[in-house]
This record gives sequence, structure tokens and C-alpha cells, in this order.
Amino acid sequence: MARARERAAARAELKNPAYEIFIGILSILSIANLVLVLVFAADPSLQLILSVMNALFSAIFLGDFIYRIATAPSAGRYFFRGFGWADLLASLPFPQLKILRLFRLLRVVRLLRDLGLRAIWTILIHDRANSALMTLLLMGVLVLQWGSIGVLAIEEDADGANITSASDALWYTMVTISTVGYGDQFPVTNAGRLIGTLIIVVGVGIFGTFTGYLANLFLGPGRAKDETDAEGDADTDAVADAASSGVAGGAAAGAVAVGVAAGADAADADADVPPPQDDRAGDHAERLQELLTRSEENIAEIRRMLADATP
Repeated sequence: MARARERAAARAELKNPAYEIFIGILSILSIANLVLVLVFAADPSLQLILSVMNALFSAIFLGDFIYRIATAPSAGRYFFRGFGWADLLASLPFPQLKILRLFRLLRVVRLLRDLGLRAIWTILIHDRANSALMTLLLMGVLVLQWGSIGVLAIEEDADGANITSASDALWYTMVTISTVGYGDQFPVTNAGRLIGTLIIVVGVGIFGTFTGYLANLFLGPGRAKDETDAEGDADTDAVADAASSGVAGGAAAGAVAVGVAAGADAADADADVPPPQDDRAGDHAERLQELLTRSEENIAEIRRMLADATP
């Protein structure tokens, strides 16, 4: 029983599957970059690109730690028993601590184990907005790193090239992926232009999806509230109409019943000498007028009550 509660508490700390997978892949990429830093230690250009990417990963992972500890059911349990301390240390700009990002992969493994691939796939399909956003953000990170490395490798030794350093490659990739396109840096080879085209396509997809995501996030609740208010007004009008019809129908039925009862009483009391037809008709008309007046007053009272009860 205690083991089951422990697993339930651990699952409660997991976030959206798309987000968890996004963070897990970034953890793998950041660890791979540590290997590249050691293997290509003699290449200063590659070292600069990898250093910029590691700084970006550190910022993302620090934001992830803040998000998790702020939304965790138990901040203490997450920090001490959910490897929160490892998340915090791994987000600091110290190369020796970045290996602790392996603990982030444990969450993805736990997610796959607890939910199963089919359930995760179903969740990703139904939550298309978050899935698309996380996918495009991941593609943006990949294109920023590998696009910069690829453009630099192709362009730096080409004739007439203006992308000849790591800073040039990073600047060109960031400007292109943001769809700004200053034009101060550009590829001159066919292979470089092909990479540039890929960067443009990914950048348009990222910012288009991000704009739609923000529009849905900020405008969706207000639209839903307006629809709810409209439905509430329609329901109130329907109730008022139904109440009016019911009161009117009840008044008419009551008038008929009273008239029939009065006629029966008159017939029983004065069976031998019936009252004049004109006097009986006049009494019934006065009674009907009185009932109609009361029904109108009841209808007005119901409408006032419905108007006061409507938010």
C-alpha cells in the first residue's frame, strides 16, 4: 500500500507527456554536447557554438526546475526525493555538474513505464497544441545548433564567403530562424543555401505555431465565457416564456374550472328556478376578469424574480 502511494506521488510530479519528452531529449542533447566538447577540444569555433548551446540548455533547465518546484504537490518531496537537487545543480553553468542531467531521463523512463507507449501516443494526438509546440521548439533548438555547425563547416572556406566564424554562423542562424533576415550574413554555396532554406521553414513553423498557441491560450477562455453567457440568457428567456405560458394556461384552466363549479352550484341550488341568463353571464365575466388580472400580476412577478436571479 505504501509503495502504491509512493508511485502515485511520483506520477503526480510528472508534467504533460509532450513537455517531459521535450525536456528528456534536450537532456540527451546536452550530454552529447559534453562529449563533443571533449572530442573537439582543439576546434575553437565548435567550442564557441557548443558553449552558447550549453548556456541555452542551462537557462531552459533552470526554468524547468523553477516550474517543477512551484507546481509540485510537495516541494520538499520533489527536491529531496524527486531529484530536484540534481535538476538544480545540473542547471548551473558548471561542466562538472551537467552529467546530473541524466536524472531528468529517469522521468521520461518512468513516464514510458507507467503510461505505456500507446497511452502516451494517444495523449500526444489529443493534445495537439502542446505536442506541436514542443515539437517545433525542439526542432528550433536542433536547427540552431546543427544549422550553425553545418553552415560554418560549408561556408567558412568558400570563395566570397561572409560566414567565416562561429559568431557569424550563430548570428545568421538566429536571424534566419526568427524570420527577421537582416541580410548582412548569407550563404554563397548551394549546400549552404539548402541549409538556409531548412532554417527558414522551421522558423516560420515555430513562430506561426507559437502565435496560434498564444491566441488560443488568451482568447479561448473569453470566447468560452461569452458562449456560456449566451446559452444562459437563452435558457433564462426560455424559462420565462415557459413560466408565462404555464401561468396563463393555469389561469385559464382555473377560470374554466371555477365557471363550471359555479354553474353546477347554481344548478343544484336553483334547479327549479334558474337565474336569469344575463345575470349569470355577468358574474362569470367579472370572475374571469379578476382571474386574468391576477395572472398578469403573477407573470410580472415571475419576470422580476428571473431578472434578479440572472447574473
